[in-house]
Amino acid sequence: MGMNFESQRSQQSFVVDQSAESQRPMGIASHEAKSGLIVPVVLSGGGGSRLWPFSTIDTPKQFLPLLGGGQSLFELALGRVSDRSRFGTPVVVASVRHADICAGALKHEGEGARLILEPCARNTAPAIVMAAAEVREVHGDDALMLVMPSDHVIENVIEFHAAIAKGEAAARAGYLVTFGVRPTGPDTGYGYLHMGDDVAACPGVRKVAQFVEKPRLDVAECMVAGGEHLWNAGIFLFQARTILDQAREHAPAIAKAAVDALSGAGRDGVRTLPDASLFEHCPSESIDYAVMERSPRVAVVPMAPGWSDLGSWDALATLQGTEDQVGPVTTVDCESCYIRSDGVQVAALGVRDLIIVASGGRLLILPRGRSQEVKALLSAMDSMAA
Repeated sequence: MGMNFESQRSQQSFVVDQSAESQRPMGIASHEAKSGLIVPVVLSGGGGSRLWPFSTIDTPKQFLPLLGGGQSLFELALGRVSDRSRFGTPVVVASVRHADICAGALKHEGEGARLILEPCARNTAPAIVMAAAEVREVHGDDALMLVMPSDHVIENVIEFHAAIAKGEAAARAGYLVTFGVRPTGPDTGYGYLHMGDDVAACPGVRKVAQFVEKPRLDVAECMVAGGEHLWNAGIFLFQARTILDQAREHAPAIAKAAVDALSGAGRDGVRTLPDASLFEHCPSESIDYAVMERSPRVAVVPMAPGWSDLGSWDALATLQGTEDQVGPVTTVDCESCYIRSDGVQVAALGVRDLIIVASGGRLLILPRGRSQEVKALLSAMDSMAA
């Protein structure tokens, strides 16, 4: 089910000099920055293990056409920022394992697209710092970056673009802008943002009073009822200079290791290969924990664009419904079941409230409402295999 792209390479190779402002690459990318375009940064390093068995280490969920229509989540993410009158060519940060898939997709994004290939997984903070250093090098300190995961769903792109427009002024004023989704219910699978005061001269933007980790159900119910909390979507808008300055202040070890790794990178066409020996010593932390929760300059734009992080089979079942099954599936007298197969025939009789997914030679069966626990199941399987 994964995408089948050709890789694209050139023979040119050079080393990035992070400090050499006078050697900053010019051309289309620099022209885009000077014209005020927003530079999309697409994070594609996640493993998507909660959507096993479809999502695997070699083909994680962002590279699968989970929603039908033939396009992967990664392709859909690139499509959201494909308007070159508003967005510059993208920077993608991904695992070196998925270099060919990503490079193949970027062939269609135009000159100036960049692909930073992480030699090992180090969470979102190092990935974003490397992307910010790359954006600054190419586009300048004041360039705006729109950072977004590659594996989320946004059904209403117009609403999403309107939220970005609301956040621009705050980002250009030096705020770290995040985007919060108005809750449709008390979901315990998301972190929350507690909204604070309005940001002066930025209509529709609020300061973030508090980050709330994934809550208990009763806490989530109270927060949603109060109307002052949003789901944390993990999407950000800020200047390259702002995030680099805040990272140096609040996460200096990450800032130094990530920038040093990028400074020692080699290049091959669209691909940037950070120094593996330097990057492996970088602390592994999320951008929320490393920077956002510690910075006093965090703001949020509330939005309702039909967003989902597709973080579990339950999320996909909610999005797609359970009326129509996917693949070679036969059901009789079944109720509220999400059943999906990419090949093997699945037949179900008289079952209720189940998730049944089959891919290749692997089968997963679990009650609806418990798909957040799939990681624990995979750990148990690994322990048995050891």
